[in-house]
Formats: sequence, C-alpha cells, structure tokens
Amino acid sequence: MKFTLAASVLALSTFAAFAQDNPMVGGAAMFADKNIIENAVNSADHTTLVAAVQAAGLVETLSGEGPFTVFAPTNDAFAKLPAGTVETLLMPENKDQLTKILTCHVVAANAMAADIGKMIADGGGTHTVSTVGGCDFAITMNGDAVNITDGMGNVATVTIADVKQSNGVIHVIDTVLLPAM
Repeated sequence: MKFTLAASVLALSTFAAFAQDNPMVGGAAMFADKNIIENAVNSADHTTLVAAVQAAGLVETLSGEGPFTVFAPTNDAFAKLPAGTVETLLMPENKDQLTKILTCHVVAANAMAADIGKMIADGGGTHTVSTVGGCDFAITMNGDAVNITDGMGNVATVTIADVKQSNGVIHVIDTVLLPAM
C-alpha cells in the first residue's frame, strides 16, 4: 500500500510539474506532454479556434509530430472580426478559405519567444516569418511585447508566450491573422 501511495504521489507531482512549466491558458493548465489539440480543447479562451480547426479538418495535422509554432487567437480575437465572419467561415463551402486563414497561424518550427526575439534583433528590428499557409508576416517588438503584422496590416500582440506542447509551442494572440488579398 505504501508503494502504491508513493507511486501515486510521484505520478501526481510529475503531472503537476508538466503544468508548472507552462502558463495557464483560458483557465486551464497546459501540459508540455500533450499536443497542441489536446491542450487547446481545454482552454475556455480558444473554443472558437478549436471549432474552426475541427471545421477545417486540421485536428489530425495539429495533433501530429510537428514541430509547430501556433499563434493561437482567442475567442475575443475572433469576435473582433466583422459580424458574421466566423459563422460564414465555418460553413462547409468556405473550408478552403478557413484552412488558409488557420494555416497562416502555423509555422513549421518550434520557435520559443527567445528565438523570435533573436530573429527580430538579427533582422534589425523586424523579422519576416513564413507560415504553413503561405503567408509572410512581419514580427516586431514593441517594448517587451511581440507584434505580428498580417497581410492586411492588422497587428496581433502575443499575450501569452511559450506554452510548450509535445509537438511544438503555442503563443496566444489577441487578433486573428489574415492573409493578403
């Protein structure tokens, strides 16, 4: 019985350690040993993003090996889009457009905030990042904040950085990134 209790305590402390290494997102612990999708579904701030990823058929991809860096817009970010935009994008006939927008939030790398900061510094204050969706966005620093300027000139700010995942990293952003038209 002591062994079982000790093993349970060890397992629980190991479980907690994975969450302690990461910030909370949307009121939920994010675990470094879970993949992007496994963590995202627990965030109350990312229900719209999860619904969009499901509608676009990207669950399997973002559950894959990676590595991926995902700039994850919150529900509030989606709410800033013009009225009806999210509902329209979630329609099956708009799957290609939705997929394009979502994949413009994904980089095929594991880029932690320190890496991004170094790229910005090495670029003289700006760095162009190319996404899986074929978008090129400018990343800059504004004080301590990382900003991403999308193809339409919108600026997203990273509000929570370095949420480690088993297949990459999530950086929470406050604006949906859009491709150039």
